[in-house]
Amino acid sequence: MTTPEIVNLAVGKPREFVWGKNIERSGIGKQTVFSAELKKDGFIGDGVENVEFHGGVDRAVCFYPFEHYSFWNKQFGKLLTPPALGENITASGLMEKDVCIGDIFQIGTAVIQVTQGRIPCLTISKFNFEENFLNRLVETGYTGYFLRVLEEGRINADSKIEWLEKEPNRVSVLFANHILFHDQKNTAGVEKILSVEALADVWRQKLLKLL
Repeated sequence: MTTPEIVNLAVGKPREFVWGKNIERSGIGKQTVFSAELKKDGFIGDGVENVEFHGGVDRAVCFYPFEHYSFWNKQFGKLLTPPALGENITASGLMEKDVCIGDIFQIGTAVIQVTQGRIPCLTISKFNFEENFLNRLVETGYTGYFLRVLEEGRINADSKIEWLEKEPNRVSVLFANHILFHDQKNTAGVEKILSVEALADVWRQKLLKLL
């Protein structure tokens, strides 16, 4: 596996977008920055519009694997550049198949922990003017993931990413996405995900309902 490396760091507050005939507010349109201070509830200067489905301490940082950009560019026949999916950190070497819920990383002076896969919404399709984007994200499981902040700190665009701890149950984000999106009757799979103590509460409640 390649050494993890930040490709882009971005923050942004919600603002208005014109999509079709509608004006909508969203926090998806983030701006690239060199440095950002990370608190328990997210980066200073960052924000979400819909607090029911976005944000909170279990979803303080949104992460997206850079490797997927070339895949989407081929899919849609155009150039998408970070942060096209509204992520805070775009990085190489940390794909959903390799990263597990509960894994802990240090980036800059901050320490963060993977909590859940991202459940994508229609906003990604609207923002990128690609009607099929949401469906393809769900089909592939290339959703990115969220992390909570264990230690607040500062992250720079050139900060090193250090893998501090690998969660022993090894439930990958891609496996969890597959169970939640495509295999909800797989009781053993659901129980495997629930065995991870670090799992975000919103996912825990969804999976407990499936049981």
